[in-house]
Amino acid sequence: MKRALVDAGPLIALFDAQDHSHAHYMQLLTHGFERWQLHTTWPCVTEASHMLAGVARLEMLRWVGLGGVTVFPLDPQSLLDMTPWIQTYSEPPRSVMDLADASLYWLAVDTNVTRILTVDHRDFLRYRLPDGRAFELV
Repeated sequence: MKRALVDAGPLIALFDAQDHSHAHYMQLLTHGFERWQLHTTWPCVTEASHMLAGVARLEMLRWVGLGGVTVFPLDPQSLLDMTPWIQTYSEPPRSVMDLADASLYWLAVDTNVTRILTVDHRDFLRYRLPDGRAFELV
């Protein structure tokens, strides 16, 4: 079974029919991702929940609750692991690595899963894991 990380953007796109990436992620989810294990973190779910409104928010939360994606917990030590990465990838003129991105970076290090669903291509193409590997964008 293939595994992939899921950023907030695809979570939003899956449940917001007006999102410009909606059709792309719906097609991925309905054509082949049934055999994939999807993983994310609570910061990504929180960010998506904040950006979605009304019924779309509820549908996304129900989907997560029903196991559409496995949500990995973070403990306080995880934040200590993330802060050096956030600092490294928040140097001007680049954009700032937010907590959701840092949590997926942490999850990639922890699980060895580097395949990721994200609309944040610019940042995830520049992130390098501690061993030098790059993320594989789906």
